[in-house]
Amino acid sequence: MLLRHASKHLNAHFRNISRRLLSMSLTSPEEFSVEKHVAVAAVRRACLVTCTVFNQLVRDRTDTIKKEDESPVTVGDYAAQAVINTILRNAFPNDPIVGEEGADALRQESNARLRERVVSLATNALQEDLIDGEKAQWGLGSQHKHSSDALLKAIDEGNDTGGPNKRMWTVDPIDGTKGFLRGGQYAVCLSLIVNSQVVLGVIGCPNIQIHPENPVEGKGCIFVAVRGQGAFQITLSGAGAIKLPYFPSEKSYVLQSEEPKHTNIPLIKRVSDELHLTEWGMDSQAKYCCLARGEGAVYLRMPAPTVGGKQPYEERIWDHAPGSILVEEAGGKITDSEGAPLRFGLGRGMGENRGFVATVDRELHGRVVSAIKRAQFTEDAETTKAIP
Repeated sequence: MLLRHASKHLNAHFRNISRRLLSMSLTSPEEFSVEKHVAVAAVRRACLVTCTVFNQLVRDRTDTIKKEDESPVTVGDYAAQAVINTILRNAFPNDPIVGEEGADALRQESNARLRERVVSLATNALQEDLIDGEKAQWGLGSQHKHSSDALLKAIDEGNDTGGPNKRMWTVDPIDGTKGFLRGGQYAVCLSLIVNSQVVLGVIGCPNIQIHPENPVEGKGCIFVAVRGQGAFQITLSGAGAIKLPYFPSEKSYVLQSEEPKHTNIPLIKRVSDELHLTEWGMDSQAKYCCLARGEGAVYLRMPAPTVGGKQPYEERIWDHAPGSILVEEAGGKITDSEGAPLRFGLGRGMGENRGFVATVDRELHGRVVSAIKRAQFTEDAETTKAIP
């Protein structure tokens, strides 16, 4: 019954949306127009870095690479953040940046080889020829030289503490480490937050198919959303955009993380079973992208159970800010697991972790929240019963 209800609402949702190709104006007077184009340029070039790192350093050695020392993920993280922050700093010199990485380790003499790789990767990406919509004054093009010191300083620009009542960018240079290493899904994520509200989100997914059912079209997409202006998918080359959502899946999926450390997979299975939905594990904020374009019905992320009084994992604002606005601008809804709005003005973290619920169909959202409550009640009862 619940499955029929879910399918009914999803079908009604998509009947009102026709698939159509749109051109994303590069000279639009819309609010945050410049920020949008800067962000797309930054994410696109950062994706060039991550693809290069994978092709040169990871592809043939996936099983032996570890995220330690000079691992390709570290090289990719540093170089991608250097690219993004260099572009942001040139375009918006007064905007603070909240990012994952700092460059102190790169400055150590023992990491000289790693530093050279990071500088080379970032410089090559920044010096690529400009495409439509990109500006040389953002630090782009072969005429710009980028010293090692300048790029390390750019990486360090991501040390802002976040908080309310400010305009700030969030950067996650490689979200989905394990997906990246095995050639699966990962994402390059960037958002703009103004006074605790996400107003712009851009997510680059080099390994997502351009069309879910037509692999001939190739892979590599950038997803873009601006508050009040809708959500779009473009190719990595910057081709004309597709308005989201555009792909009504025949199956009702629950998108969830494949990382058991940070999410309660058994509880999500309880919810999926009650709603008769199929679970689909995926790394990174690519889940938000698939949800926004219509491939799934729900995205669930619930905090994993803690042991020995250990505090639950605190989600970071860069983990969800870009994806949250993408879902909302595609017509969906996102809250914590109790139905409360997400908070992006608390600092680098998002406060107490109650989990996240996103749906492409707003009516389905309430039923998912209710199902979570019932699943938590059952889980708590079983835990209590198991205690001697």
